[in-house]
Amino acid sequence: MTSPSSVPGMRKRTGVLRAETINMSHGSGGKAMRDLIEDVFLKSFDNPQLAMLEDQARIDLSALTALGNRLAMTTDSYVVDPIFFNGGDIGKLAVCGTVNDLAVGGAIPLYLTCGMIIEEGLSVEDLRRIVTSMKAAADAAGVTIVTGDTKVVDRGAADKVFINTAGVGVIPQAYNVSSFNAKPGDVVLINGYIGDHGAAIVGARGDLAIENDIHSDCQPLNHLIQALLKVCPEVHCMRDATRGGVASVLNEFAISSRVCIKLQETAIPVRTEVRGMCEILGLDPLYLANEGKVVVVVAKEQAAAVLAAMRAHEAGVDSAIIGEVSASPEETVILKTSFGGERIVDMLVGDQLPRIC
Repeated sequence: MTSPSSVPGMRKRTGVLRAETINMSHGSGGKAMRDLIEDVFLKSFDNPQLAMLEDQARIDLSALTALGNRLAMTTDSYVVDPIFFNGGDIGKLAVCGTVNDLAVGGAIPLYLTCGMIIEEGLSVEDLRRIVTSMKAAADAAGVTIVTGDTKVVDRGAADKVFINTAGVGVIPQAYNVSSFNAKPGDVVLINGYIGDHGAAIVGARGDLAIENDIHSDCQPLNHLIQALLKVCPEVHCMRDATRGGVASVLNEFAISSRVCIKLQETAIPVRTEVRGMCEILGLDPLYLANEGKVVVVVAKEQAAAVLAAMRAHEAGVDSAIIGEVSASPEETVILKTSFGGERIVDMLVGDQLPRIC
């Protein structure tokens, strides 16, 4: 990778951030802000586009059109509390969440932006840790953070740090993934245990007198998704099950495609620890947030090949078939329980756990 100092015409970046905590001068646009950008962000993200420090990233269109015929864009903001938790932090979450939002549309994620709103008083050590985590997650996903912005607000005007990201990717011509494509007879798959992220956040907050060692499933899914698309370019629907969990994703599919989705409770992977926590708190694992789970709908004759491809990838070793699509009752999700009965799984009403992403 080309370093900032080796870009033609580029001066060597020499800013050094000596403060132990962020203060208002780090958002002023002056030397303190430049030191912050050069010493924390440029040093970690280090790529030619970002190194130019222009007001925009400049991307060669030929590199995009060589990969596909449609541009995919997404944006998201991250306000998770706490900012560090088992299995990740707000930085890793921001990168993985944005990458996954692109990937579930069949896109190859390429570029990200990073906008940070930092509360005065945040420790520089914590900020470095977050930025380092973002870089590691971006490298794992194979994407580049090419531009960004930093704002500092007064104490109490934010909670430590909020991150906004935007993502750009390219969709190959062969793919047409949409929530409107589910058809009767299709099969529903997921790439592993559900609810881990929501449970990890509960444990990290420590305000419910419940201790657990559950790790968030926060991970980039683009490589897994490309692997399953390779064996089945005709995937009908895909969505990462974040806020609202698997239940909300399946309701979106059922409503958009005007079908019924029938789930088998005994087939849905849920960790014993997550199920136990849900029973204590009166929560439903189907509505718990995930940050590394993709729900996939494919034609029945392709399900076995897709399942095998998912299980062959490290992000999908616990993949399972959890249900099927039928014609009626339309716009409905039904769960066949472990006791043999059935219940309707509605869209989430309210917010089980606020600020989980």
